[in-house]
Amino acid sequence: MRILITTIFDYPHEGGLSTHIYTLKKGLEQSGHSVKVLSFSELPNWKRKVYAQGPGFLLNKVKHGKGQLFNDFQRKQLLSKLILENHHNFDVINSQDIFATHASLDSPLPVVATIHGYYTYEAISRGAIDPKTNEAAKIKALEKKAYTGAEMNVTVDQRICDYVKESSRAEAHIIRNFIDTEQFNQVAPAGKTRKRYQLPENAQMLFVPRRLTEKNGVIYPLLALKNMIKDYPETILVYAGTGEQYTELKNTTEEFELQNHVYFLGSVPHQDMVALYQTSQIVLIPSVHSHGVEEATSISAIEAMGSGTPVIAGGVGGLKELIAHNKDGLLFKDRDENELAAHIRYLIDNPENAEALAEQAKYKVVNQFSHYTASQRFTELYSKAIKKKSIYS
Repeated sequence: MRILITTIFDYPHEGGLSTHIYTLKKGLEQSGHSVKVLSFSELPNWKRKVYAQGPGFLLNKVKHGKGQLFNDFQRKQLLSKLILENHHNFDVINSQDIFATHASLDSPLPVVATIHGYYTYEAISRGAIDPKTNEAAKIKALEKKAYTGAEMNVTVDQRICDYVKESSRAEAHIIRNFIDTEQFNQVAPAGKTRKRYQLPENAQMLFVPRRLTEKNGVIYPLLALKNMIKDYPETILVYAGTGEQYTELKNTTEEFELQNHVYFLGSVPHQDMVALYQTSQIVLIPSVHSHGVEEATSISAIEAMGSGTPVIAGGVGGLKELIAHNKDGLLFKDRDENELAAHIRYLIDNPENAEALAEQAKYKVVNQFSHYTASQRFTELYSKAIKKKSIYS
């Protein structure tokens, strides 16, 4: 089968969507299929700036959110042209966001839309648009139109599946996020990894592999660290990611006088993340409810579980579906830094229990969240979409 994957975002880029595309592409190609990714990155830099980014930035100065909507529309138009130039080489399109779905629907090919989250609410959560505005209403309407236009919709957890059905009455299937489990077959030397990133060699490392955005709850590990640093002075907190909350995190670190305990690595290449997972003692996925948005089946959480490191996560959204509390990880209540601190203390003080949780988590990931299994399920839906398109054409 010849599959075209589309997105209006850059590829590759920092975040779960890019990892999803890369891993799905690998699984499909290993199964004998042909795959190409068309993204905003395929365009010349000048065209991206002149037609989308530049005007969008200026319009946002006039009215907050207006530029974001214009930028997304322009990206959609530019991607649509790329798809029309390439569609004859493919059997099916797998779009990765609502604007890529609209761009894909301009072609005669069947479209399978993968829905990673709540597009409108996530734009509000990260501050790109304001709630109860025309821009928010327009994007919400575009979401519904995308869901009803695609031959098949795929969501990464049950809550998003329910959201799609309730907001559009469109059919939706669940294929939870997945990872390349082969990447954990080799253990990276901890000392080498810490030296590379200038991290203390013997410190207890709490690792936050998250974009620094509100819905990811990245402030709560810092609040938890403040509550426990006197009892655990050798503990460090390491962030890998960028985002709009960086300045607040940096200022709060200084306010708490934790500069010697908190490290910001910025954007880390995905191939380096495995070593950071493995060299840490605990991985934190502290996601929270934010403007109607909840974490899906987090790729970061799945990767951490697959790496053999114990995971503590916010008890929201798809994380509750992924992690069985006290069996293969720990969950803490929404925005409860005290419970998060208590869980961290428990894992540090009980290394045997921490190891048992990590072993169960790795077993679950290898058996349930492999990219091989996911690529087979996607292939089945691609075939159904092709058949459905041919019937109604």
